[in-house]
Amino acid sequence: MAGMSWLRRSFVAGFFVTVPLVVSVAAFVWIFGVVDDLTTPLYERLLGRRIPGLGIVTTAAGILLVGVLATNVIGKRVLQRAERYLLMVPVFKTIYAPVKQLVAAFSPDNESGFKRVVLLEGRQGYVLGFLTKEFTIDKGQGPRPVVAVYVPTNHLYLGDVVVCDRDRAMFPDITVEEGIRIFLTGGMAMPPRVGEERDGQRLEDFRV
Repeated sequence: MAGMSWLRRSFVAGFFVTVPLVVSVAAFVWIFGVVDDLTTPLYERLLGRRIPGLGIVTTAAGILLVGVLATNVIGKRVLQRAERYLLMVPVFKTIYAPVKQLVAAFSPDNESGFKRVVLLEGRQGYVLGFLTKEFTIDKGQGPRPVVAVYVPTNHLYLGDVVVCDRDRAMFPDITVEEGIRIFLTGGMAMPPRVGEERDGQRLEDFRV
């Protein structure tokens, strides 16, 4: 009986380790295959023979080139102008704008992106989200500091915006990358012990 229990537990543990790994590798192979299949015919006509993998190298070089242009003053202006023209196309604007905003929100180089993970205590327990904005509200009794917190409700691309007093917001010692991992794993990546930070200093620990 103990042997069957150990066998079942080991199989389940191996399953949850193997399946994500296999799916990730398969996804990468599929993406690279699609890109290579799209660019290989062009190189066959230019070079006269098939060179597997050349399309992947071209794609990587293209991404690098765009990155170089984006960090250059003149290139940045050219890309911004091209983007402005593309956003005039209704269908392209509908797809491109939300995707770019979502990707930029998690970029460490974006000043208006998600910089900190926030914990808000509600009626049903703690709510995890990302700080998006700090501002003040004045109801005639002086400005009151508040925060806007984005709380994903469907993985990362859908969610609610909660505005509350800044004193109610707790800032755990969890990076944005770790916060993303927590949402993608349904909370399984949450560390066993979380410390609270305010203004970059660790104050105390609280169990979750």
